[in-house]
Amino acid sequence: MAKIRKKDALDFHEFPTPGKIEVRPSKSLGTQHDLALAYSPGVAEPCLEIAENKEDVYRYTSKGNLIGVISNGTAVLGLGNIGPEASKPVMEGKGVLFKKFAGIDVFDIEIDESDPDKFIEIVKSLEPTFGGINLEDIKAPESFKIETELIKKMNIPVMHDDQHGTAIISSAALLNALIVVDKKIDEIKIVVNGAGGAAMACTDLYVKMGAKKENILMLDSKGVIKKSRTNLDEMKARYAVDTELTTLSEAIKGADMFLGLSMGNVMTADDLLSMADHPIVFALANPNPEIEYNLAMSTREDVVMATGRSDHPNQVNNVLGFPYIFRGALDVRATGINEEMKLAAVYALAELAKQPVPDAVTKAYHKETIKFGKDYLIPKPLDPRLIATISSAVAKAAIDSGVARTEITNWEEYKIKLEEMLGMGQRIVTRLATRAKKDLQRVVFSEGDRLSVLKAAQLLIDEGVAIPILLGNETKIKALMEEYELDFDCEIIDTYVVRDQRMEYAKKLFEKRQRKGMTQREADRVMIDRNYFAAMMVELGDADAMISGLSNDYPNTIRPALQIIGTEPGLHRVAGMYIIRNQKGTFFLADTTVNVDPNEEELLDIIDLTAKTVKFFDFEPRMAVLSYSTFGSSKGRTPEKTAKAVAMAKEKWPDLIIDGEVQANVALDPELMAKEYPFSSLNGKSVNTLIFPNLSAGNIAYKLLMEIGSSDAIGPILMGMNKPVHVLQKGSTVRQIFNMATIAAVDAIESKARRAQQD
Repeated sequence: MAKIRKKDALDFHEFPTPGKIEVRPSKSLGTQHDLALAYSPGVAEPCLEIAENKEDVYRYTSKGNLIGVISNGTAVLGLGNIGPEASKPVMEGKGVLFKKFAGIDVFDIEIDESDPDKFIEIVKSLEPTFGGINLEDIKAPESFKIETELIKKMNIPVMHDDQHGTAIISSAALLNALIVVDKKIDEIKIVVNGAGGAAMACTDLYVKMGAKKENILMLDSKGVIKKSRTNLDEMKARYAVDTELTTLSEAIKGADMFLGLSMGNVMTADDLLSMADHPIVFALANPNPEIEYNLAMSTREDVVMATGRSDHPNQVNNVLGFPYIFRGALDVRATGINEEMKLAAVYALAELAKQPVPDAVTKAYHKETIKFGKDYLIPKPLDPRLIATISSAVAKAAIDSGVARTEITNWEEYKIKLEEMLGMGQRIVTRLATRAKKDLQRVVFSEGDRLSVLKAAQLLIDEGVAIPILLGNETKIKALMEEYELDFDCEIIDTYVVRDQRMEYAKKLFEKRQRKGMTQREADRVMIDRNYFAAMMVELGDADAMISGLSNDYPNTIRPALQIIGTEPGLHRVAGMYIIRNQKGTFFLADTTVNVDPNEEELLDIIDLTAKTVKFFDFEPRMAVLSYSTFGSSKGRTPEKTAKAVAMAKEKWPDLIIDGEVQANVALDPELMAKEYPFSSLNGKSVNTLIFPNLSAGNIAYKLLMEIGSSDAIGPILMGMNKPVHVLQKGSTVRQIFNMATIAAVDAIESKARRAQQD
C-alpha cells in the first residue's frame, strides 16, 4: 500500500476546491425557460402531483437515487469520538464511494447530537428527503438502539454500515474459507474478540448461516463474556456462556476460527499455534490487525487469513457491499434491508469469488493471475462484476421477501443497466454475447501464443461465446497454459508444422495473386506468416472470423486479409471505427484507423459502412459529418468535400439521419443547433455518429478522448471486409480482446446470413 503523507492528504482535500463532493444539476439550465421549469412557476406542477400521491416523489425528484450518509462523529474510523465536524471528511468519502461504485447520489449529514433518542427523531424527520439512510461511525451500544428504532420507525432502507457491511463481507469470506479448509459452519468453534456493533452483527449473521451459538465464545475488554458476569447489556447477554475461561489465550485453544474486531496485536503467535488445524483468522482491527499478517504467515503455513488492510490478501472492505446493497434496495423501492437481502448479498459475493477473474482486475492489482483459494476468498473492490451480481441478488431478495414496492421483470436488462453505471457501454458487448452463444463461431487468433490471448480464449470458452483457434508454437502455448493454470481445450496450429495445409493455402493464395505480382515461391514463403494463414482459414471456411494486431502495425495486419479475403461486393475500401462511451453517452467515430484523406466518393463509402455497423450494434445512426466549418461558414477543400458527401448520402439514402459539414461542438450541442441552424436535419436529434474528414482528425480525436476525456472505447472495428477480420490495438487487455472476439463472432453469424440471402 502506498505511503500516505499528511500534506498529500490535506492538499487532496483542500485543492483545487475544498472537500470531495459537489451538487450538479441533472437538467439543462441554459435558458430562462429552463429556469422557469426548474423553479417557479414550473416546479408547482410536480409539487401538486406529489401532494396528491406521495409515491410520485419517486417520479419527479431524485429521492429514489439519494442516500443520506449520517453520523454524529462518536466512533470515526479508528479515531474515536472526534465530533460531527471532524467526521465530515469521512462522510464525504462515503458519498464518493456510493457514486463511484453504484451511481448513487449522497447528501452527507453530520448531526451534533449524542443523545440516541434525539438523534433518532432528527433522522426520522428526514425520511421525505431520502430513498435510504446509511448510518455511519456511531459508537456502540447507542448504535444498536439508533438503528433498531429507525428501522421500526422509517419506511425506507436503513443500515448501519459499520455493523452490517462488515458482517456481510466477512460472512462471504467465511463461507469460502470453509471450502478451502474443508470444514462445516455448524461444526466449527468460533472465538470473537470484540463485542461492539460490527462484532455483534458478524456473529449474528454467522449464526443465521448455520453456526451454533454453543460453539461461539465472545470476548470484550474484560475477557470472555460469560453468564457469571454482572451488568451485561442485552446484546452481550445473548452470547454469554457458562465457562471458566477468561482470557483470549484460554478461549482460543482448539478454535477453528478467530474473528477480531477489537485492537491491534492482542493475539500472539502462541495463540495462533494453539488453534485447530487449518485455522481461519479474520483479524479486522484497523490500521493494525489483532495479529500482524506476516507474523501469522510465518507462524503457520496452514492459516487462512483476512484483514481490513488493502496491502494483504482478503481485505474485508465494506465497499464490496454497501453501494450495491443500497443500489438493489433503491431500485425496487424497498421499505427496508432485511436479513434475506443481507444473506443474498453474502451468497452472491461468495459465489463471485469462485468465478474467473477479469483481466482488468488482475492488472489493477498488478497480478498475473488471481484465482479462488486461501489468498482470494472474496472479490476485489475494483471488480466491475460486483454491481450486477450483488445488486440484482439484493433486489430479487427484496421482491421475494415482500419488502419491495416495485418489481423488476427483465433481469437481464436490469443487469445491463447496472453495468452501464460503471461508465463502460458493456450493454453492447453483453447483447452481442447473448447472440453469439446461440450459434458458436470459430475465431482464429493469429497471435495465439500471447498470454492475454490465452486468457481471452479461456473467457470465451467459459462464457460459451465462441470457439477459439490458436496459431503459434504448441509447446510454448501449453507451457503458458500450465504456468497460468488455464484449463481449456482448443485447436492449436503451428504454421511451421502443418506443411501440407500450409502448401494448400499457398496454392490458393497464388491463384488469387498471380496476376498481381505474386509468385508461387513468394506465396509459399508468406504463408508461414500467421496473419496470412489465419486469413486463408477464414477465406476457405476453416475458421469463421480472424483476430490479430497485438504485435503488428495496423497496416501490416490488415494487408494479408485484404489480399486474401477482400472487401464486401460493391465496396472498394474498408474503414475503421471506434465506439466511445462517456458520461454523455455512446458515440461511434469513423474513420479513425484506415483512410488517410478520403475524397467525396470515399467519404460516401465510409458513411455507408458506418451506418450499417451502427445498426449492427442495435443503435439508430444519427450522423454528423465533421469539418472546421458549419454549413458554409468557412471555405476550403475539407468543407467542400464533406458537404458534397452529405448531399450524395441524402440523395442515395433519404431516410438516413445525416447532415454536414458541421463543427463538432455544433453537432453535439442540441441547443446551439436548434438556435443557430434550425433548418438542419440534425435539429431535434441527438447525434451519436461522427464521420471525420480525414484520418488525422479521426485518429487524434479518439485518442484525445481516451486520454483526457474520461472515455472508454471498444475498437478499432474494421468495417467492409467480405468476411470477419478484426484488428486489436497493441497492448489490448483480455477484456478488450474478448469484446472484439464477441463482435467478430456475431459479425460471422450475420456475414453468413447475408451470403445465404445472396445465394
